[in-house]
Amino acid sequence: MVVKDKVFKLLYSIEKPGRYIGNEINMVEKDPNKVDIRFAFCFPDVYEIGMSHLGLKILYHLLNQREDVYCERAFMPWIDMQNRMQKEGIKLFSLETFTTLDEFDIIGFSLSYEMSYTNVLRMLRLSRIPLESKDRPKGMPVVIAGGPCTYNPEPLWEFIDVFIIGEGEEVILEFIDLFKKYKFSDMSKEEFLLECSNIEGCYVPSLYEVKYNEDGTIKGILPKTDYAPSKVKKRIVRDMDSVYFPESIITPLIEVVHDRAVVEVFRGCGRGCRFCQAGVIYRPVRFRSEEKIIEYSKDLIENTGCNELSLISLSTSDYPNIENLAKNILQFAESKKVNISLPSLRLDSTSLELLKQIEKVRKPTLTFAPEAGTQRLRDVINKNIKEEEIYSTVKLAFERGFQNIKLYFMLGLPTETDEDISGIYEIAKNIRQIYSDLGFKKRIRITISTSFFVPKPHTPFQWEAQDSIDEMERKMKMLRGKLSKIKDVEYKWHDFYLSKLEAVLSRGDRRVSRVLKEAVDLGCQFDDWSELFDFSKWQEAFKKANLDYSFYSDRKRSFDEILPWDIIDTGVSKEFLIKECNRAYEAKPTPSCFERCTGCGVATYKGGICVDKKV
Repeated sequence: MVVKDKVFKLLYSIEKPGRYIGNEINMVEKDPNKVDIRFAFCFPDVYEIGMSHLGLKILYHLLNQREDVYCERAFMPWIDMQNRMQKEGIKLFSLETFTTLDEFDIIGFSLSYEMSYTNVLRMLRLSRIPLESKDRPKGMPVVIAGGPCTYNPEPLWEFIDVFIIGEGEEVILEFIDLFKKYKFSDMSKEEFLLECSNIEGCYVPSLYEVKYNEDGTIKGILPKTDYAPSKVKKRIVRDMDSVYFPESIITPLIEVVHDRAVVEVFRGCGRGCRFCQAGVIYRPVRFRSEEKIIEYSKDLIENTGCNELSLISLSTSDYPNIENLAKNILQFAESKKVNISLPSLRLDSTSLELLKQIEKVRKPTLTFAPEAGTQRLRDVINKNIKEEEIYSTVKLAFERGFQNIKLYFMLGLPTETDEDISGIYEIAKNIRQIYSDLGFKKRIRITISTSFFVPKPHTPFQWEAQDSIDEMERKMKMLRGKLSKIKDVEYKWHDFYLSKLEAVLSRGDRRVSRVLKEAVDLGCQFDDWSELFDFSKWQEAFKKANLDYSFYSDRKRSFDEILPWDIIDTGVSKEFLIKECNRAYEAKPTPSCFERCTGCGVATYKGGICVDKKV
């Protein structure tokens, strides 16, 4: 019995069978026998999350434009499906042709968040593919990975053949060309990996050796061959108008997390928040023209049937003349009864006109991220908004009829005091009072959400210690007690233990790969799902690997320590990050890239906006 028949026999006995049937609108169909390379794009989470990922859709359609490549998709099956697959002897399969992953030439993982690492290993095991690169000779799939987590690839170094660092639209095509040469020649896998290291943006971990000091810190990261670069430069797309973007995208048959069409309006962020990794790794800012955004928006509305269009970026309201763009898109969206959403609005740049445009179709929940409760701490993290701007924008939203407001804050930021935490309560109380003063009688919802600070690689705070779990819990309970006194305010907080593990995996070195293997053996998977996450298993895994997790999370580092991710060059200099960290200690804000060049070093990457250094 073929795989598809076996799978379809299981669908009556599992949750959400639509995850496993494929055949969606705009799915690409090819004859596998008429292509040279079969590529399995793997997202290490369930279908609903993976199919909300814009990067997957762009690369899927980009690769399938090539006549010699068939890109198919695979997702992490939920527990019930895994159990049935194992019982029936079914290996993990693609949605397009129900081909098992071990039959593909290339398996490409998207690494969007660290808590998916165990799922990567489990997907390989479900495919009966050896976990470690050294155990996969020529003829077995080459395993690659891309996405923001690859900016510290070391915890997965044993399992991934090649990491793609940076934006993938151009480098993936160069990689495919080299792989084709490898597949149809007598080139060995070792020779192929050497050639890969010569592609800008490709990091081959097996070509490097890491040495450690007696205290566990890194002594050096050294190439094993002169052919491998001492640092791997990220890849960026220089021109957002000429880079590939699909006219139509796969439209899921079941509801997914972000059930909408998406157009990226620009890449990068010039704001310089000191905790934010994305603001560093996606520099420089590169805008897509209004004409292209409108063209892509019309195409997606016509070709997908989605009833919502989202214009996304790291800070959407920083797009030049965003009000005019929203107005022009609404002219055709309204006639199609399509809603427009603008995530990532900033409190200091949200205008009355923009709110007017959003509310023409419906009044969504407005979400803002002040991040810190006091002006001092906002200056520390370089979140350049004033408290009066928070209140004026919220007042404006109430006056326009918005009744659902969400505000995101972070606990445990460097230099934080209890006074800063109380400041979150004061902001929530004042917002509720503004609504009362306006004389409105309808019930409103003000949601205060807090996450815990996770020091991320390549940021000015990469050297900082994270709060202990006990301190996280103390701060959460303190704030919860205060917020419970305010009418119409709901408080949500992130799990302490998840935040702790995220910090460990974010800043882990090569030794953490041993922990990952132990964790998978102990049954860890779907660690980002609260109902499945079990920190005690991770503690046991660290014990078995003879490592202390607090070494990676709770320890403050010195500026001269060699960091596991120093092998990766984001274009932003370490000198700049150190300067920004010291300015944080002095609570000195730094102007955004839109005001003047701050000299971060990324101007060496041609294309984009560096203000004083137009490159």
